[in-house]
Amino acid sequence: MFRRALFVVGLAASLGIGGFFAGSIVQGQNTSPVLKGDPTSFRDVVKAVLPAVVSVDSKAIVKPGGRRPARSTEDDEDQVPDNFRRFFEDLENRQRPGSGGAAVEQSIGFGSGFIIDAKGVILTNYHVVEGAKSAEITLGDGRKFTSRDIKGDQRTDLAIIRIDPKGSALPSIQLGDSSQMEIGDRVLAVGAPFGLTGTVTHGIVSAKGRDLGLNRYDDFLQTDAAINPGNSGGPLVNLEGKVIGINSAIKSRSGGFQGVGMAISSNMARSVVRQLVEGGAVKRPYIGIEAVMGLSSEAAAQFGLTDGGVVIAKVREGGPAAKGGLKADDAIVSVNGKPVHDIRELQRVIASQSLSGAVDIGILRDAKPMTVKVQLEEEPQNYTGSPVPRPRSVNVEEDTVAVKKAGLEIATVTAGQAEKRGLPQRAGVIIAGVDRGGVAESAGLAPGMMILKVNRKPVATAEEAKRMIEGGLADAGATLHVQTGDAISVIFLQAK
Repeated sequence: MFRRALFVVGLAASLGIGGFFAGSIVQGQNTSPVLKGDPTSFRDVVKAVLPAVVSVDSKAIVKPGGRRPARSTEDDEDQVPDNFRRFFEDLENRQRPGSGGAAVEQSIGFGSGFIIDAKGVILTNYHVVEGAKSAEITLGDGRKFTSRDIKGDQRTDLAIIRIDPKGSALPSIQLGDSSQMEIGDRVLAVGAPFGLTGTVTHGIVSAKGRDLGLNRYDDFLQTDAAINPGNSGGPLVNLEGKVIGINSAIKSRSGGFQGVGMAISSNMARSVVRQLVEGGAVKRPYIGIEAVMGLSSEAAAQFGLTDGGVVIAKVREGGPAAKGGLKADDAIVSVNGKPVHDIRELQRVIASQSLSGAVDIGILRDAKPMTVKVQLEEEPQNYTGSPVPRPRSVNVEEDTVAVKKAGLEIATVTAGQAEKRGLPQRAGVIIAGVDRGGVAESAGLAPGMMILKVNRKPVATAEEAKRMIEGGLADAGATLHVQTGDAISVIFLQAK
């Protein structure tokens, strides 16, 4: 049985816009071969890399007849995002404790990893060791080590395991520079697919900078090198024998290799791993905003954007952005003078900053350019991004108002009604229905969404929203701020 994917893919998340420290990490000590031209064999690279690749058997204490330790709630199979799935090998059915006796240590997952420090530091995926109390590490030469020193970062799906080599130097490999990889460059994937340790496959870099919503901070290299369950946490290396990715996910309908594999970029991993090695946890700077999702070019124009940018949906109360003077509906266009075109780019720029530093954020407020200085702070531990959920179907008991030009049915919701239904807004306007093929459905509106603003002005009643939507449709169009769960999107309606 293979455990399926971890995180939901949606239009995006409510984001803290945080990042990681830049910095170096303990490097491997091997001298890597360089292959040029069109090699007939990769054996020199494999000889340099393979000894540092390990198998990871994750274990947890399980009571007789009890359940295995619960993994992330985002593991649920009904949340598998667009056929992406993690691919560690699940050992649930391999070893089961008996019906009586004391609790036993049971294998809960099998994956791969690689040694990045000859003194015994191993890098792998967080989901390989999630819930584990210990890990049995098997080296390529057959030596085995047991470790309880496991540190991980769920938001990037990275973890380290320390083993004690008793003073001997272990074979190790270096993290390379993933930014130097180009589409078409050859790569090798190494690991233990289906428990077959020491397996090597080859392919090319198929794409760079993939943001799939699998992790809160995505920066994946896509490859067609064959990777399968058990490869998770293993290295993706270039022809210099340096690690440019950590194998993490596949796109598959069958659960096995279908030509689309994803590896966390080494540059994303570098600062995360350094912090795990040095302090056992990752501290991130953040500015404390939530960004508007799914911004179309028409909606962007309503905020004065012509070449990308990030529109602020919410500002965290008491956070760095609020202290600096940023407001909802401000459009971020630059950080320290460097243009920002989208949410991912904003995250990466913030990621490069010092935790105690300040940034100059260029914004458009009511289409007027401004610069706001924001002092970065450490991201709170409970500050998490929220995927955009699917709108829930609703049975609206209130009187509805028809917005015929938009193909919408809307209703006013009181605070009591909102609380009874568990809606995020205490009161406001809810979408009760949309006409098939109408303007609203074509733009992406759905029953269950809450309308917060029309043309950037708050609306409290259905009649008020109708008047403003119809007025906008009669002119250039209507811009709606809508909320689904905790996520806010801006949707532009234009009459057909």
